[in-house]
Amino acid sequence: MVIFSLKEDERLITNIPDTSFFLPGDKNLCFLIHGLTGTAKELGSIAKHLNKQSFSVASPLMANHNKSISCLKRTSWQEHYNSIRKEFVKYTAEYENIFVAGLSFGALIGIMLAQEFPEKVKALNCFSPTLFFDGWSKGSKPKSRIFLPLVYSTPLKYWFYYKEEYPYGIKNERLRAKIESFYKKAELFDYSKVHLYGYPVIPVACMYQNHLLAIKVMSILKNITTPIQLMQAREDDVTSPKNSYYILDHVSSPEKEIFFLENSYHIITADQERDKVAEKTASFFEKYKI
Repeated sequence: MVIFSLKEDERLITNIPDTSFFLPGDKNLCFLIHGLTGTAKELGSIAKHLNKQSFSVASPLMANHNKSISCLKRTSWQEHYNSIRKEFVKYTAEYENIFVAGLSFGALIGIMLAQEFPEKVKALNCFSPTLFFDGWSKGSKPKSRIFLPLVYSTPLKYWFYYKEEYPYGIKNERLRAKIESFYKKAELFDYSKVHLYGYPVIPVACMYQNHLLAIKVMSILKNITTPIQLMQAREDDVTSPKNSYYILDHVSSPEKEIFFLENSYHIITADQERDKVAEKTASFFEKYKI
């Protein structure tokens, strides 16, 4: 559902919990990056599995993801990247071996880190990378895709929002029901469960920043030589398998592989096959441990 609203939330929001976390382990660090308008909790299952395999795990919160939607929608991709980069750099002095994994927009941020820090990022895992909004859900239908570029070039992008609708990136019915119970009732400025499920609306301005970051990432893929694994659902409702194939075909990594899931939607790190995603991620990173 597309929402148009001129309302702005000028409150100083301080009650959205910071979901970032750190799990101590050995000298190998897994650095996990959540999706745009999402929460670090969407990577919790992966983190626990990696930590059980002895990895240290860090998952920071992206810039302004505990602020108002009005603040978030005016945050550039550069600000998002720099906030994650700042956290990444903190760990480079302590950990010689760092593995990066990101979900959706976070996967693109991960590629940026691999390009800037090729000596530090030993391997990269991209979950459901989002270069193009070309999945099968309503928000990705052809009519919507035609609408987006028209709005991108105008101030209207700050007042249009996509309200999250079925299937919410999740195929698991039990989890989807929990998300739906919040998203369906949530008003534009309802942050009561953002720390659990992410924002109930996606500002078109945020989608525009994803678009700009995607353009940047596509321009640097040839510079990526880091071992890379791409994981995506064949029935991804937000981004089609074309996204993973594009990255696979354009990186210069001598070691690269792609793995498709048959019973999940976009948020593969929390969906029906999250255990399989965790196991594949751990086994991929294990190959490059010290």
